[in-house]
Amino acid sequence: MPNIFDKTTARVLATVVAFAAVLAVLYLARKTFTVFLFAIFFAYLLEPAVERLQRSGKRSRGRSILITYIGLVVLVAVVLAIFGPRIASESQRLAQSVPRLMETFGSGQFVILLGERRGWSAESETRIQQLVTDHQGEIIAAAQSFAKRAAEVASNALWLVLIPILAIFFLKDKESFLSSLAGAADGRREQSFVRRILKDVDVMLARYIRAQLVIAALALVVYTLFLNVMQVPYAFAIGAVGGVLEFIPVIGPTITALLIVGVSFLSGYPHVLALLIFVGVWRMIQDYVTAPRLFGSGLELHPLASIFAVLVGGEVAGVVGMFLSVPIMAALRIVWRNWRQQEAGGAARPRAVV
Repeated sequence: MPNIFDKTTARVLATVVAFAAVLAVLYLARKTFTVFLFAIFFAYLLEPAVERLQRSGKRSRGRSILITYIGLVVLVAVVLAIFGPRIASESQRLAQSVPRLMETFGSGQFVILLGERRGWSAESETRIQQLVTDHQGEIIAAAQSFAKRAAEVASNALWLVLIPILAIFFLKDKESFLSSLAGAADGRREQSFVRRILKDVDVMLARYIRAQLVIAALALVVYTLFLNVMQVPYAFAIGAVGGVLEFIPVIGPTITALLIVGVSFLSGYPHVLALLIFVGVWRMIQDYVTAPRLFGSGLELHPLASIFAVLVGGEVAGVVGMFLSVPIMAALRIVWRNWRQQEAGGAARPRAVV
């Protein structure tokens, strides 16, 4: 009887089965896996401070990590003491006002208010109000879907306590972890291949996390200052939400813009046009000035690929998937690029410097 499977086919099938098994385990333990990923991101965020303390004072790695954590706790405590009460108060008032604002929007009452300001005819007001009323179900469903996803994230808030704890282990033993991963590969050539991937992913993640933090901090400060100066209702609460949503590429800034304009408009704020201009100008600054300078060529992803990754991540894992989608897509691109170089022998032939 002829042999149906040769060694190559058997090896390919075994690889496919192993890969499928890993994916299944990751899906079943997705909450734990997500916490570990965020712990790694948190460690990348603190690593520059740890390395600087270690080099400047010739301290041990553990002592540098301890000093960094103490400094972080003090910084967070000071910020919360200064801005926390205002943000909490406005957030509570905004949460209490959401049902009334949604009722005003869903019933079409805002059309009457807008028509009175703009001098619309009664016929135009009735037509637009009818259009909003006809789509009231879709509007409410979209709002409820977003609220449900936000509630799911909030319900897992206890897992956030584990993130800084797990990050300590990664900060302390990152090099040994990476060496162990590379050493798990068979053969010198395969180990070299894994080391190149890990090095490229390490550089990409470091650049991505730190740049994303700077962008989010800038958004939080600019949103809060501008909205406060313009006397927009709930300025501190909206600014805080806008800074957090900046971590979600593409979708986060869009939600922030809708939140600013929507809440201001439904609250009767008179300068909605000025807010629209501000949001448009700020997005151009963030997307075409700040982000390119901070990210550089670290991700090497086309904007369309980023949007696709965010949408797929949202469908698979909600808000968390949106945040993780871009670095995962960039990591997959790094693996693909190194694999092609490995197959073409590019790694063995260094490129000439022009």
